[in-house]
Amino acid sequence: MNIHEHQAKALLKSYGVSVLDGYLARTSEEARALAERLSGPVYAVKSQIHAGGRGNGHFKNDPQGKGGVRLAHSLSDVVVAADAMLGKTLVTKQTGPSGQLVRQVYVEAGCDIARELYLSLLVDSVSSRVMIIASTEGGTEIEDIAERRPEKILRVTIDPASGISEFHARKLGFWLGLDAAQRKLFTQFLCGSYRAFMALDCSVVEINPLVVTTSGELVALDAKITLDDSALYRHPELEALRDEAEEDPREIEAAKHGQHYVPLEGSIGCMVNGAGLAMATMDIIALYGVEPANFLDVGGGATKERVTAAFKIILSDPKVKGILVNIFGGIMRCDIIAEGVVAAAREVSLSVPLVVRLEGTNVQLGKDILRKSGLPIIAARNLADAALKIAAAVREPA
Repeated sequence: MNIHEHQAKALLKSYGVSVLDGYLARTSEEARALAERLSGPVYAVKSQIHAGGRGNGHFKNDPQGKGGVRLAHSLSDVVVAADAMLGKTLVTKQTGPSGQLVRQVYVEAGCDIARELYLSLLVDSVSSRVMIIASTEGGTEIEDIAERRPEKILRVTIDPASGISEFHARKLGFWLGLDAAQRKLFTQFLCGSYRAFMALDCSVVEINPLVVTTSGELVALDAKITLDDSALYRHPELEALRDEAEEDPREIEAAKHGQHYVPLEGSIGCMVNGAGLAMATMDIIALYGVEPANFLDVGGGATKERVTAAFKIILSDPKVKGILVNIFGGIMRCDIIAEGVVAAAREVSLSVPLVVRLEGTNVQLGKDILRKSGLPIIAARNLADAALKIAAAVREPA
């Protein structure tokens, strides 16, 4: 689960990580009033959306503008900046061309920046440890640094059984070129970030840039936290930070039914049980020359009602030109899937080609239900056959 910058900073601050003072505003006049509480004369006004690259983005109505993060040198400039953002659609690398509507801005005190560094913590699936990534090239996306100047990145893994130690911080601090006083501050900063990462069950904590001020202080100028959805049951207070206005309504609806949905750019709607099978299904669809419109895992114990809901979610995407249902009946029985497919197809008046491949528990019963339904459902013998048939079906002229 993603959260906003202002929320991430509040969480990090509670673990001793240094951040600048700031306030959340939903109108330009509120932004001005809150800025008066901050020590000027320079302020930062930041769009609050669930996407990175805000400073380099542009607004749909102002493609040559200053982006979603702007400096203001007076209270009147704060009003101008907030007016330019609120209610506008910000387009960044991460939002895609559709952009994200800016509903709120974060007004933050300014600071004098001497250096910009990069720091992040994430779960390393290779080593099954926490990986710390640091770079002297702050303010730049880490993917760009890795591509252009990989020697500017240092990775350190932490065994969660023993946790972080001061020598990890000293190693990173020396490598980042911090002086003795700054290394002491960095140790506190890094250890606080690590405690937050572990205690909050984070997937990612990214601080970019981590700035060294002209007075030698270390401050998280920007912060991103991604929380592990699977651990949210332990953190109801974090669940309350969810901003559903920033999420795809189809993802929200799928989650209500215990399903995982991710929108993609293709035309083939996919309904699969199991993440591995879903990935294989998307790969083989692409192999046959068409692209998936979504990732949708209905889970291992879906009911007929949940399958019907999944169908409706897929069909709510106007890009979908055909649907491929690929189910292996282990925990889930094929006849339940078949009943759900038939019920959904009847309820939504299916108007796109539908290919169904079933294997596993009660497979023959499931195939009989599909065959006797009287609906134009295309049966497939195996996954390759299913991909071939759905690709051919969507290519046929209407």
